[in-house]
Amino acid sequence: MRILLLNLYYPPDTSATAKMAASFVAPLSAEHQVTVLCGRPSYDPTERRAWRFWQTELSGNVKIIRAGSTDYPRTQMTRRVLNYLTYEALSVPRALFVPCDVVLAMTDPPFEGIVGAFVALLKGKPYVYNIRDMYPDMAVGGSIVAPGLLSRVWEKLHRWALRRATRVIVLGEDMRARIVSKGVDPQRIAIVRDGAEIVPAGSPQPPLDPEVIRAIRGDFRFVLLHAGNLGFYGAWHTLIAAARELQKDGVGLVFVGEGAQRPQLEAAAAGAANVRFLPFFPANKISSVLAAADAHIVAVKRGLEGVVVPSKMYGILAAGRPIVAVAPKETDAAMLAKRRNFGVATDPDKPEELVAAIRSLAADPQRLATMAAAARTAAIDYDRAHESAKFVRIIEDARQASV
Repeated sequence: MRILLLNLYYPPDTSATAKMAASFVAPLSAEHQVTVLCGRPSYDPTERRAWRFWQTELSGNVKIIRAGSTDYPRTQMTRRVLNYLTYEALSVPRALFVPCDVVLAMTDPPFEGIVGAFVALLKGKPYVYNIRDMYPDMAVGGSIVAPGLLSRVWEKLHRWALRRATRVIVLGEDMRARIVSKGVDPQRIAIVRDGAEIVPAGSPQPPLDPEVIRAIRGDFRFVLLHAGNLGFYGAWHTLIAAARELQKDGVGLVFVGEGAQRPQLEAAAAGAANVRFLPFFPANKISSVLAAADAHIVAVKRGLEGVVVPSKMYGILAAGRPIVAVAPKETDAAMLAKRRNFGVATDPDKPEELVAAIRSLAADPQRLATMAAAARTAAIDYDRAHESAKFVRIIEDARQASV
């Protein structure tokens, strides 16, 4: 089978969609011909590409066609939009001449799902839509786009794309529920979680770096860690308010990462000695970062349940660390934490609930140990290799469903 994948980012881009695209392309290309139509690297890439209208390269069995999009840094938001537009202007006409049996699109740019449906329609091919982030819900919920004509037209086109899709692949139960609410047939929606790479039992574990652990833990008695992007989706003010109440308990709240909201968070936390901000550590230190905390924070503000599904949760589970989901009860993080007993969930609008939960955890080492064991058990059920195999089957079934 010939598969055409449409997504702006692909390695050497380092975005989450680039990494996940590569993780799915690997098992797909073992059995099928995969062509990736992406843009020039621009998302904190490990290397650059010279400008051409289109250039083709091979990576194993995968053909990569790079459209000559602009490659402005992702931090320059206005110019980042230009990356989006130039990618679409060059990728769409090129896609029409790529032989394929299935069109697969992800969500970079944010309107790529609509573009993918349009390309599949023109080519007369089945369409699989892999939703990483839910737009325009995310743009409106995060106050990036104001409610109005643009958001209404965007939503109408997005619902058209969802109805056009032979299969819609989502990240969790909350995202599935949101799409069903848009009138999409539940039978066409499949959940494929990002999962985590599971180290087989008995295999040597990567060594931990004591310097990284010391940098994160400092002299706190109990460490809550949020490692990841500090974007608009998190219940940040609830976290800061709770941290101030917990200062006398020896509880530290540590943020590892960057993002558009970091300056506002630093301003909100001014004067709180138990709130610290650290930059990202190198990728080979991730295991040490995960191990440094007593519990990890997964934060989703109200209104964005099913819009963002933090994939970092699975790496935390694999590291055997409890999760504190500061998120609505309808989110995957909150539901799974309760169902699988690897964490607790608190209302994202009630700092007092978070304070009570953390005090309870910090006072009960046995409960923490039980949650840690439950986390390791749950991680095995979300093995990335298993989820990738599920992804491949869905793509294969999509072609059969259209025959």
